Amino acid sequence: MFPPQARQVTRRFKKTPYLLLVPAVVMLLIAMGYPLIWQLWASTMKFGLAQQFGAPPEFVGLANYIAAFTNPTTWGVVIRSLVFCLVNAILTMLIGVGLAQLMNAVGKTIRLVMQIALLLAWATPVVAAVTIWIWLFDWRRGVINYLLNGLGFDFVNHNWLGTNLGLYLVATIIVVWMSVPFVAFSVFAGLTQVSGEVMEAANLDGAGAVRRFTAIILPMIKPVLMIVGLLQIIWDLRVFTQIRMLQDVQMPLDSDLLGTYVYRLGVGSGDFSMASALSIFILLVTIAFSIGYVLQIVKEDS
Repeated sequence: MFPPQARQVTRRFKKTPYLLLVPAVVMLLIAMGYPLIWQLWASTMKFGLAQQFGAPPEFVGLANYIAAFTNPTTWGVVIRSLVFCLVNAILTMLIGVGLAQLMNAVGKTIRLVMQIALLLAWATPVVAAVTIWIWLFDWRRGVINYLLNGLGFDFVNHNWLGTNLGLYLVATIIVVWMSVPFVAFSVFAGLTQVSGEVMEAANLDGAGAVRRFTAIILPMIKPVLMIVGLLQIIWDLRVFTQIRMLQDVQMPLDSDLLGTYVYRLGVGSGDFSMASALSIFILLVTIAFSIGYVLQIVKEDS
């Protein structure tokens, strides 16, 4: 048994981590609380011509949500966004894990070259990167068409951004190209924590490369893969700049994803109530994707 004074010191020490979190929590509530409350309020209001002349908005409750999700256009945008998000996240994770494995296997010089190349791709501003890729895929003077024609394919004046499929293909290349470095660096950091002695012992026991990867490496880097995968899903679900810039070049019909659709409703059409309702929907989808990770963390802690 500790003396009363020692027990008091122990209890005071346990409170310290929570007290240290208070400033961060307060700042987070200030930075995110007001916009979230405003979005919830705006999603239950109706904004029209009268509000532009100072009239207060009209309370309509859940009418905006009902109108949004009884509109076939909204469901088309939602389905396209989810498919685009999952395809990009899966490709990014596969390529990123592969590059991390490659960096872990090659020598120091080659690894340094790979890390510099990945860092340059990651550090390039989004607008600059998308502009470069637009030039590469230009239907008149683009390098991609020139190379494909040189290989014997018929891509003379092929307009990549003239169709939804072409636009999403170019957008996927851009998003994956800019996201892979983060996954590769994160997974590579996790791979450096895998014990070399354990891998050598598994090799001596006859375990092949695939068996070592699935039975040893994957379980050890699983926490890294989970958080990186969740972040990729969240980022790819909210992608905006890449799609918007490609649409500015040439916009096919029905090419909006959730980010550009909300922007078009709010900024383009002035329908802030409907845009707010869809923004709340995106938040709920993001939370739904996060629940699995949170439950896994709670399970591991228990």
